Amino acid sequence: MRLVFWEFRSIRKNIDNMKVRFSVNSYRFQIALLLAIAVFSLWSCGSKQNAQDNATTAAPKYKVYSVIDTSALLYTEYPATLKGVQDIEIRPKIDGYIDKVWVDEGQAVKKGQVLFTIRNPEYEQSLRSAAAAIESAKAQVASAKLAVYKTIPLVKKGIISNYTLQANELTFASQKALLAEAVATYKNAQVNLSYTTITSPVSGYVGTLPMKLGSYVSATSTDPLTTVSDINKIYAYFSISEKDPLFLSQDKNLSFAKRIEPLPNANLLLTDNDIYPLKGKMETVSGLINTSTGSFNIRAGFDNPQHTLRSGGTGTIRIPEQLSNAIVIPQSATNDIQGKILVYVLQKDSSIVSAKVSVKEVPGGQYYVVNSGLKTGDKILVEGVGIVAEGTKISPKLVGPSQALAVDSTSL
Repeated sequence: MRLVFWEFRSIRKNIDNMKVRFSVNSYRFQIALLLAIAVFSLWSCGSKQNAQDNATTAAPKYKVYSVIDTSALLYTEYPATLKGVQDIEIRPKIDGYIDKVWVDEGQAVKKGQVLFTIRNPEYEQSLRSAAAAIESAKAQVASAKLAVYKTIPLVKKGIISNYTLQANELTFASQKALLAEAVATYKNAQVNLSYTTITSPVSGYVGTLPMKLGSYVSATSTDPLTTVSDINKIYAYFSISEKDPLFLSQDKNLSFAKRIEPLPNANLLLTDNDIYPLKGKMETVSGLINTSTGSFNIRAGFDNPQHTLRSGGTGTIRIPEQLSNAIVIPQSATNDIQGKILVYVLQKDSSIVSAKVSVKEVPGGQYYVVNSGLKTGDKILVEGVGIVAEGTKISPKLVGPSQALAVDSTSL
């Protein structure tokens, strides 16, 4: 009986121990389950947030522009050198020392105005000697004439022979010739003396004055005393290649002179970037092509009533070209990478891909005319060009020409 009771108590004790262990394990399981649920909830929320962030990063909004044909005014530019209608070198015709400089560099002068005085006593002495020679010759003429008049009545009376009369007449003629020679010598001396006063042959502006007061000058000197420029009209000389597009589009059978006839009047861009108010007309073209450069010279004439332009200056010739069907894009929509102009073109899957374009700048420095690389209807990125990477998918926002090409009528 005791054995049975002990076995029963032992079994009950084991059952109680099992209940305790089960209770503890159940509690631990509940805690683990709650922790698992919390972790899953946090992971789920984080995943949703990351998905939203990734969706936002994958499709940023940027403006795109669908290119269209429009009109544009372009200019082809050529460096130019300015020269007056007449750039006359002032050179001495006699030898001597500069006694007086009557003008200053850059001064406006009138035709006939005195520029320099050259001192050479030799020419003054020559004039005085020539004047004295005239007086002497006049006396000899008068004496010979008197001898003829005296001989005539004596010949008539037969007192002397006719031979004497003829001899006196020849002497008279000879003395008159000597008088004429003396007069010519005098006039020549006058001319030489006049060369000591150097005047301006035209109205214009004085150039540099390399020779100063007291300098010795000669008729054979290499350098001129100065230059006087007639600048009522200015010529702009510039070079253009025989392969220039302005000429390639014309009839190749025409001479170069004929090819410049249809060119519009040109603008002149000054060194301070101002535009000269008057337009210039193409006037002449050189007959020979420079074999080393393959170019020839053209001259454009500009009226210069206010004498704003000066001979010896420089500028830039602008020849306008009106385009009726052109693709114009903002320069801000391009990237210049190692000399290559790139734009970003929107693809069907909303990604952007770079494309190389050939362009020509529109005056003003804000826009390009596309020669090749784009076609009408292509959508290009006009915002965030320096930020968005190649192949990025975007959420495009289409803008019209008024926003993409906010220009005035003088530029396009």
